[in-house]
Amino acid sequence: MTQPATASRTSELDRELDRQLDTLLAKGYPALAGLDEERFIGQVETLRPLLARVDFGEQAALPFLVVVRHAVVPTVAAVERFEVKGRSGWTDMADEIDGYRPIEGVEVPQSPVYLLTDVSTGPETLNVRPADALPMIRAAGRTPLTVDEGVALVTQLPDSLTELNAFQVVGSRTGNKRIPSFWISKGAPRLGWCWEGNPHTWLGSASAAARLAP
Repeated sequence: MTQPATASRTSELDRELDRQLDTLLAKGYPALAGLDEERFIGQVETLRPLLARVDFGEQAALPFLVVVRHAVVPTVAAVERFEVKGRSGWTDMADEIDGYRPIEGVEVPQSPVYLLTDVSTGPETLNVRPADALPMIRAAGRTPLTVDEGVALVTQLPDSLTELNAFQVVGSRTGNKRIPSFWISKGAPRLGWCWEGNPHTWLGSASAAARLAP
């Protein structure tokens, strides 16, 4: 059951938005976006009025995520700024990652930044093939995460890869059978891929309730 953002809950969400903004500033997102800090902050602040609409369940990994689209901050640069247990992120998908697009039925806002609500790493889909997890997610009235949203999740909740379950983002695909995935590899956070037909005991399929944009 979801909980509405009451006055006290909205105050908590305000503090969480401040935390996420501070994280993005510390990781140099304004410069990566080609913006001065004031303008970047202004873009994120357009999301604050949306907090009153944020609903989330008790099992949410995060009540919401600030998602910065890869058109604003390139995916590889964002991944390289992951930090989990003192190790920076890496990917072996640099040559192909920009070819991944939201799948049919996943409507992503075109604003530079937006909110993703009631975010889960998908523990209920552990050891379930991504091809089978997608209809489970949709049957629950939820939406699968995209690459941009997976990047946002590891950026804002790096412990998700060590204290929760690693996860796949079945909401982004290209013309192959690969599913972009986030896990710890060689001791560091990684954006890689796994086959759509393979189940993994340590990989869930991440999902969320909704996307909100100004």
